[in-house]
Amino acid sequence: MAKIVGRVWKYGDDVNTDVIFPGKYTYTVTDPAEMARIAMEDLDADFAKNVQPDDIVVAGKNFGCGSSREQAAFCLKYAGVGAVVARSFSRLYFRNCINAGLPALTLPESADIFVAGERIEIDLSAGTIQCQAGLFHFPPLPEAVIGIFNDGGLIPHTRKALGIDS
Repeated sequence: MAKIVGRVWKYGDDVNTDVIFPGKYTYTVTDPAEMARIAMEDLDADFAKNVQPDDIVVAGKNFGCGSSREQAAFCLKYAGVGAVVARSFSRLYFRNCINAGLPALTLPESADIFVAGERIEIDLSAGTIQCQAGLFHFPPLPEAVIGIFNDGGLIPHTRKALGIDS
């Protein structure tokens, strides 16, 4: 998973967990396919129908604010999203993305440089994003975090490290 190439889905500031994974489903929807089908339902009705594998969600500041529900990270992963790039993240949402195996990358310019629908390339190991506006750098991720992404999330990564069959 060193490189991710996908189309940009661009949103604004303060995208909260209640629109990423609507609260009305918190205790009723647990199936990954169903979680993917309702991803972003309250923000962008076309998202789940049109998102493609490795597409990238881009946003402004405070992405994932609101409740700490982990489904808001997992539903994007299950929908096929390759990464989320934002000016800043809610602390809990950022950690939930790592647990889900979904790269959450902080890039201060994110709200200004990307064009909705453009294809961009993210190199996790190099800490770079190539887009129409040029080459941009984010703090390279530690190998341990890349290992979590490569193994599909924290639980599969831990099981692998402990030698436990899935």
